[in-house]
Amino acid sequence: MNKLIPALLVLLPFATLAAPQGRQYDSSPYRPIAIISQTNDGPNPDGSYSWSYETENGIAAGESGQLKNPGQKDLEAMVAQGYFSYTSPDGTPIQVRYVADENGFHAEGAHLPVPPPIPPAIQRALDYLATLPSTTERPF
Repeated sequence: MNKLIPALLVLLPFATLAAPQGRQYDSSPYRPIAIISQTNDGPNPDGSYSWSYETENGIAAGESGQLKNPGQKDLEAMVAQGYFSYTSPDGTPIQVRYVADENGFHAEGAHLPVPPPIPPAIQRALDYLATLPSTTERPF
């Protein structure tokens, strides 16, 4: 009997960890959030698609896409445009619209930083440099 008590004391913490733990979603910040609307169309035979959803806590997102220049080698590209919105923890509404295409991902939103304009002298220099042949085309 004396040897059994220390063994129980060692195993007791593991027994409590292994016991099923009920989740209290109603009082937890991690409770499930209901989806109040959802659409999904695609992928379609032409490669186009669209989807959207909105949740009960104000999160919304959507995207549509299509194949640009189908069948044209080196010009074919998938193009997508979409949005998402939510409220930040400090209460700021966040709304982003974006386009993703052969030129990359471009997002717009009132909360995103915007670079200052390029000074005219630098823009003239960039315009001039763009007229020069590439370094691989220039003779050494």
